[in-house]
Amino acid sequence: MTFAELAAFAGRHPMLSLALAGITIALIGNELANLLGGVRRVGPAQLTGLINRDNALVVDLRSPGEFEKGHIAGSKNVQPSQFDPEHKQLAAAKALPVVLVCRVGQTASGAAKRLRKAGFAQVSVLEGGIQAWQAADLPLVKGR
Repeated sequence: MTFAELAAFAGRHPMLSLALAGITIALIGNELANLLGGVRRVGPAQLTGLINRDNALVVDLRSPGEFEKGHIAGSKNVQPSQFDPEHKQLAAAKALPVVLVCRVGQTASGAAKRLRKAGFAQVSVLEGGIQAWQAADLPLVKGR
């Protein structure tokens, strides 16, 4: 496909071309925001290493019902509506790595940015959330 063919297609289909350009810009913007936001994304294997090696604090942002059905061993459940960087469970961990977990990774990203602004140096988000943890066949603990 040549540039002339692409230009001809864009001329015949301006709405599709604008939609493609908009989606491309949105994807690039999202990736740049993630890279420049200072929030590291970790996979399930990396999270296991952080817990075992660096004594990372894992904060689960899901509802209490979801948390009781299954959560990462040692994680603390904090509701997004009660999430505050000065929360007693969080304030004591400013020097430790903190990893935020939600169902799929979206809620945790916003909370991680708040922690970064509050001065937490080592903030990470479990990429893919608890669903990625389960997909990696890693264990969950039931109950509180």
